[in-house]
Amino acid sequence: MSELMVKVKSLTKRIGVIIIGLFVLLMLFFYYANYSSGYRAGVTTKISKKGVLFKTHEGTLNVGGLTNTNDGTIPTTWDFTVKKTDTDVIAKIDQAIQNSHRVKLLYKEKYVKLFWRGDTKYFVYDVETIE
Repeated sequence: MSELMVKVKSLTKRIGVIIIGLFVLLMLFFYYANYSSGYRAGVTTKISKKGVLFKTHEGTLNVGGLTNTNDGTIPTTWDFTVKKTDTDVIAKIDQAIQNSHRVKLLYKEKYVKLFWRGDTKYFVYDVETIE
């Protein structure tokens, strides 16, 4: 009976290690893998630093055009996140807001939104001013 218990414990440990390993691999995939990449153009209307424990930079881009809803006609906007390490991107967005320039925001879309990385799946990594 004791030999059987040892085998069961050994099998349980192996299954536990496999499950933890798969979870770690899945989280690494979600953290680093990109679902898509592209750009959006418009006028940035907001960039702010948000969060209680995890500070992130969140912004809004007015892409132009209007959308009809039950509440009436509203401008079309797009929300995005900037990594806090991308200080040059934050500075370019801030400059574009101050000068009311149209910009092209280059972004990468992640598969899922992870709460410690920001409010969106869209991470802006470069800004180009449109003349």
